[in-house]
Amino acid sequence: MTHVSDDPLSIRLSRWIGSWASVIAPASMVSALLFYFGYVSSRAQYAYFGVDVDTIGLGTQDYIMRSPQPLLVPLLVLTLLGSGLLTANNILRKRAVIAVGQAAGARTRRIRRLVRLAILIGLFELAVGVVLLFLYAAVRNWAGYDLVTPLLITTGGALVAYSSHFSSFLERIEEGQVGAGEVEPRPVDSSFVNDPVPSRRMVQILLYILVAASTLWATATIAQWSGRGLAQDTARHLDSLPRVILDTKERLFLRSPDVEETVLPAADGQTFRYRYRNLRLLIVGRDRMFLVPEKWSASNSTLVVPFGDSTRVQFQFQNQPP
Repeated sequence: MTHVSDDPLSIRLSRWIGSWASVIAPASMVSALLFYFGYVSSRAQYAYFGVDVDTIGLGTQDYIMRSPQPLLVPLLVLTLLGSGLLTANNILRKRAVIAVGQAAGARTRRIRRLVRLAILIGLFELAVGVVLLFLYAAVRNWAGYDLVTPLLITTGGALVAYSSHFSSFLERIEEGQVGAGEVEPRPVDSSFVNDPVPSRRMVQILLYILVAASTLWATATIAQWSGRGLAQDTARHLDSLPRVILDTKERLFLRSPDVEETVLPAADGQTFRYRYRNLRLLIVGRDRMFLVPEKWSASNSTLVVPFGDSTRVQFQFQNQPP
């Protein structure tokens, strides 16, 4: 009797599933993050016009397609910062190995002082960020709270975690030296990279989780600001939106003085009695349109027009002659 584990087909199938799982899992995570940031940005954007984004009826694909706008700057900053930190990390490690290997005591002490200073700075930033968390009720109206607080926690936590790891890295390099007079250090064992002390490693892991959560918070804040900025830019340039002529069967009693209302003449078969001009199309939802006055003010209103027999819409445009 042949075991399932010995079946070549089952082995190939398990490998195929494993390879696809390694691709699908990161892709699902990236899609979830893109959806989240697109939703945060869109929510802030349409809240400026008094519209709850959930009433529009946008789908998952819509939010994912809207995510590049708010994520462009954070991704560029994180990419450049990550490249710079990796380069600096390689330089620092090489210099530390050379300093210890050449028995350069003064240089090693200077490196240790810098590491301790970095830990103190990181702890201070981390403490300030945690204090701001507990003072949320008192300082939540501060405009920069949602960005400054996570940035302090991110930079402080990252500085403490990396400096602690680098300090233990120095200790293990020194333990691996045979003699103080050697010019070239012995190859550093791979165990130097991982801290053998479980408690220290657990603290570093928790700090990295804290840094990741704070980075997510800061990026979400930037996405929210991006959406609001996009809404303000749209409000300043409403002429870029499609112009709409709206016919209705009943009077709408609009509060905006800039919208022009005209009573249509009675005619056989004519069911629409009122026409409204000076409207712009903000966005089209699943079964409705959202219209704003052509001249926007911060205390204006957004008109929600459902698709159906009760309304008739014309899109007005003026192009160059062909």
